[in-house]
Amino acid sequence: MAKRSKGTVGVVGLGNMGGAFARHLAAAGWRVIGFDIAAARKRAAARAGVEIAPDAGTLAAAAPVIILSLPSPQALDATVAAITQHKLPPRIVIEASTFTLDDKQRAERALRKAGHVTLDCPVSGTGAQAAVKDIVIYASGDAKAIANATRMFSDFARAAYDVGEFGNGSRMKYVANLLVTIHNVASAEAMVLGIKSGLDPQMVYDLIRAGVGTSRVFEVRGPMMVKNRYENAGMSVKLYHKDIAVIEDHAARLGVPTPLFSASIPVYAAALSLGYGQQDTASVCAVLQTMAGVKRGKPGKGAKPR
Repeated sequence: MAKRSKGTVGVVGLGNMGGAFARHLAAAGWRVIGFDIAAARKRAAARAGVEIAPDAGTLAAAAPVIILSLPSPQALDATVAAITQHKLPPRIVIEASTFTLDDKQRAERALRKAGHVTLDCPVSGTGAQAAVKDIVIYASGDAKAIANATRMFSDFARAAYDVGEFGNGSRMKYVANLLVTIHNVASAEAMVLGIKSGLDPQMVYDLIRAGVGTSRVFEVRGPMMVKNRYENAGMSVKLYHKDIAVIEDHAARLGVPTPLFSASIPVYAAALSLGYGQQDTASVCAVLQTMAGVKRGKPGKGAKPR
């Protein structure tokens, strides 16, 4: 006897995050319909049991719940237009990307006008964490819709929190990502200091992780810094620049000083200019190594000062 589906969910955007959502939901027994403009991502999702729709509008016609995991406001606007151009029954649209409040609210207004409920649900965690369901969802908007989505969230996230009115999810994500931005550079700074002091990078990682100086960011990105390898990005430097700009704008509008965050930004800019744009943001370690005159040996084999 065939196993009964838990329901139908659409996922628009099958990158590191959205692709992980879709795979976990399909494995948990949901009927998942996905769409992405990249053929390779569609093929990977199809291998994981995801049905591939020809476009976002067709997906929306078949899925009462739709998760959006998109790379840019332009992609969000295009997806909202594709959903609203057809007269559809009411849908719950879960916007899981990191955009400005203006972008999110513009999408919410357009979808509400078409009869749909939009939730602002950004995710705390990297693509690598999403791959193992080690992410947290900051859900905001209609409380009943959030409650109804909780069972679905539990199939691809470690935890989900109702943080109140629409937009609070994004506000919470900005706070979280401000810390991520700082902690990542701080982790690299500590690693490079340890290496140039003559310490083995693996020992630096193990002992910082065991002590009071650790952070979740250090624990997640430290292994890449130890190996001096930043491929298979959980979050690429190029994409993260979008998040940095969003946080900068939010803090500036509120008149909140962010001295540590602001001091971290040039390190990410240097990573981009040095060719690490498609690599993980942990590559800020490589930037600081260069600044410190550290020449790494083979991955995991320590380093030699120049």
